[in-house]
Amino acid sequence: MSSTEPPYLAVNRAAWTQKNAEFTDGRASKAWSDPEISWGIWGIPESTVGVLPDLVGIDVIELGCGTGYFGSWLKRGGARRVVGVDITPAQLASARRVNKETGLGLEFIEANAESVPLPDASFDLAVSEYGASIWCDPHLWIPEAARLLRPRGELVFLQNTPLSLLCMPDVGRIEERLLRPQLGMHRFEWKDDDPAVEFHLGHGDLVRVLRRTGFEIVDLVELFAPATAGDPGYYDYVTTAWAQRWPPEEIWRVRKE
Repeated sequence: MSSTEPPYLAVNRAAWTQKNAEFTDGRASKAWSDPEISWGIWGIPESTVGVLPDLVGIDVIELGCGTGYFGSWLKRGGARRVVGVDITPAQLASARRVNKETGLGLEFIEANAESVPLPDASFDLAVSEYGASIWCDPHLWIPEAARLLRPRGELVFLQNTPLSLLCMPDVGRIEERLLRPQLGMHRFEWKDDDPAVEFHLGHGDLVRVLRRTGFEIVDLVELFAPATAGDPGYYDYVTTAWAQRWPPEEIWRVRKE
């Protein structure tokens, strides 16, 4: 990666190198083999959510692909071409390993999703499932997604809700009270045992970024924990009880005008 990259990329690369060693590499093969596209920490099926466009025959780029499992679901769902972009070599090594095992034919590029070394108007769909959508600056990665999309191309991304961030302490699980101001939401630095830098905007600010970039909003789906949901497992920043009352996650679907 370039020596001129923003410092937060190095912080996040280190965080995901560690996560790859302790968790994501070990579950990559299983994740690639899941039979249905699903969303969020409770794996809510796309057949229930219904937020993706028709995948058959389209070209897709995943911004912040990690181990590539989401892209593999899109390829099996009919996408013609799927390209995954990520900054973490360990994550990409896992993705390439399972891609070779499965023979699905995905492509992977080590790059910052805020500045992707690919031509304009190369894709019909851009996706980010907790990738660039929280680990990159929205003032940078959203315009880059727009550049990569063809006219009428779509961007679909999953992120945490603003409400969940406002109720999130520096350490520990989301609480049932406001802990942070919404005014000025942008950069969040976590400095506990797993240092990382995330980016989150309030809905109004995010809508303005999307509109300035040339996107029209097609849908916004808030995800709640299902009534029968158990413990969220590895990503235990929120309790099931909280998520059955308020949405910790949301999916945006927008279209390039």
